[in-house]
Amino acid sequence: MAITVGRRSALILLAGLPLLATGTARAQAVLPGVGVDPHRVPSRYTMTAFRADSDTTLVVYESVDGTRFTPVAEHAYTPPTGLVRDPSVLLHTDGWYYLTYTMAADATSIGMARSRDRISWTAMAPVPMQVPGRLEGAWAPEWYADAAGRVGIIVSLTWGHGFTPHLLVPRGTGLSAWTPPMPLLGLSPGGPGSLGYIDTELVRLGGRVWAFVKNEDTKLVELAVADDPLGPYEFVAEGDWAGWGGPQEGQSVVVLPDGGHRIYLDAYTQGRYLYSDSYDGFRTWSAPAELSGLSGVVRHGTVLTEFGSPTTS
Repeated sequence: MAITVGRRSALILLAGLPLLATGTARAQAVLPGVGVDPHRVPSRYTMTAFRADSDTTLVVYESVDGTRFTPVAEHAYTPPTGLVRDPSVLLHTDGWYYLTYTMAADATSIGMARSRDRISWTAMAPVPMQVPGRLEGAWAPEWYADAAGRVGIIVSLTWGHGFTPHLLVPRGTGLSAWTPPMPLLGLSPGGPGSLGYIDTELVRLGGRVWAFVKNEDTKLVELAVADDPLGPYEFVAEGDWAGWGGPQEGQSVVVLPDGGHRIYLDAYTQGRYLYSDSYDGFRTWSAPAELSGLSGVVRHGTVLTEFGSPTTS
């Protein structure tokens, strides 16, 4: 029987989670400004993705400026079973890199792995989705971290009638036991026949939580905002509001040293990987530019901003 957690209890649990390390260290996820001193300059950007020619192979790239990426490991990890699609990477306070990913189109669990150096990865136990009913898919998990560095995972679930993003929160200080998924209010399928929202990326800015979501009906990346990670969310930008066109997916947002934000986009039907920048709180974005070294090579990556003196590759 599935365990349930109330919305209020989930927020209390998220707010009360202890950090894995003492001092000023915080988890670093693919979220701009989360647990990060804005005056610190990134030392590198790490991208994890799956290979365009193999969705069972993880590839790791890095960049010093967030624009020119070079490979760290082109065959970094193959899971024991299933796929390694839609990988999302986190550098946690215990010094380990953690990966979560889609295991299969009809998976009822999400995959997990960890690494000290981003090159050699060790599989962890999959995280089952403890939900009622017959689940038909758990897709595109993305790490989430709050302002204090406490972490969770956003994953889109379907029972065969469209996708809804859900939040999982770890129980205790490790990343091996998790709460049941809790839906993000306001991001459910819009009506009969709607495919809902996937690839949800949560970004904290101005004391609010901004959700970059792929609308599965239009295949466009849209923007919603809420006061806390579980919502309720209100859409503030829909359709092709930013001029990115479509179809787009795998959106990943990082903060730039000069105070702006950069979004990475997988233009998957064109075999192109793109980026676009904003300097006005997500209102306007630059024309998308191509990342030539990634186009046609990788799919659906997430980018991790790293600070300080990381281990060299």
